Amino acid sequence: MDIALELCDTYIFDHVYAVLLPASPAPFNLKSGVSNATFWDASSSPWQYEPASQYISFEPREAAYLSQWTRDNIIRQLISLYFITWIAGASIYFIVSSLSYIFVFDKTTFKHPKFLKNQIRMEIRQAVSAMPWIAVMTVPFFFAEIQGYSKLYDSTADAPSSWYNYLQFPLFLIFTDFCIYCIHRGLHHPLVYKSLHKAHHKWIMPTPYASVAFHPVDGFLQSVPYHVFPFIFPLQKFAYLGLFFFVQLWTVFIHDGQYVAHGTILNGAACHTMHHLYFNFNFGQYTTLWDRLGGSYRKPNEELFRRESKMAAKQWEEQVKEMEKVVKEVEGEDDRSYGPSDPVSKKDL
Repeated sequence: MDIALELCDTYIFDHVYAVLLPASPAPFNLKSGVSNATFWDASSSPWQYEPASQYISFEPREAAYLSQWTRDNIIRQLISLYFITWIAGASIYFIVSSLSYIFVFDKTTFKHPKFLKNQIRMEIRQAVSAMPWIAVMTVPFFFAEIQGYSKLYDSTADAPSSWYNYLQFPLFLIFTDFCIYCIHRGLHHPLVYKSLHKAHHKWIMPTPYASVAFHPVDGFLQSVPYHVFPFIFPLQKFAYLGLFFFVQLWTVFIHDGQYVAHGTILNGAACHTMHHLYFNFNFGQYTTLWDRLGGSYRKPNEELFRRESKMAAKQWEEQVKEMEKVVKEVEGEDDRSYGPSDPVSKKDL
């Protein structure tokens, strides 16, 4: 995250903090541009620039020395990381979810009897209200990273061994898949389900916009394994950023309604739809491994992979009958409002 922070500091935050908290005296006269004594000598600044990576750097400009809060100011770092986490997360959510909705999502889902009235608007509203709070809870991890407490490394030569530069990817997926399985299954415990996880299970037939439509604490808990990993295992900085982006993509993909993976190995959209329909199956994130070992695996119905039967009345009838029985057992009376919903519009975005 130090790379992202350096990028944003150079092009955004240096200018913002220079305006909000200008240095006194200013490094140079803002009207004439004349330097004020030796203050403008970068070497005299209490903060010294060090690139976050040897592979890419964003050299600081004059604005980096114009604020009382230099880049190493703790409060500034926390505030900056918060906005990066919130805005970047929201941007990825809207861009990827919208692209998935336009080009991938099966619009026949709107006709399903368990698709809620105005569901997309509600999904977006839930996600938008959750993201600022998820960002608050996430920032301490990013702050600890830039303070050097994690095992993130820059140069591939700094890896424990040359082969680890490749091993880190499957290791990350296995670790986070297992941890999320445990956390997700725990969120279905009766003591916490209704207060935390029920908000996400409001969407029986989810759309890509449901990918972040969580209770804030629920959303944060399911992200914890990603943030904990680099404090336990070494992880290259760019690999970390790439995996972080991949996680966001995968979360959208398993809610896109396009059933490609049959659930043999991958826990794709079909498997995750089984989870939204029947609650107590397929808790995993990427694979079916832990569900198989934990006895919670349910193979998607073969009818889901044939377009003519995927949304057939018979299939719907079977889904609704079992789903309603499960809802009554888990939640009691169903308080959802079913009915036609308008497709997503510019107003929703």
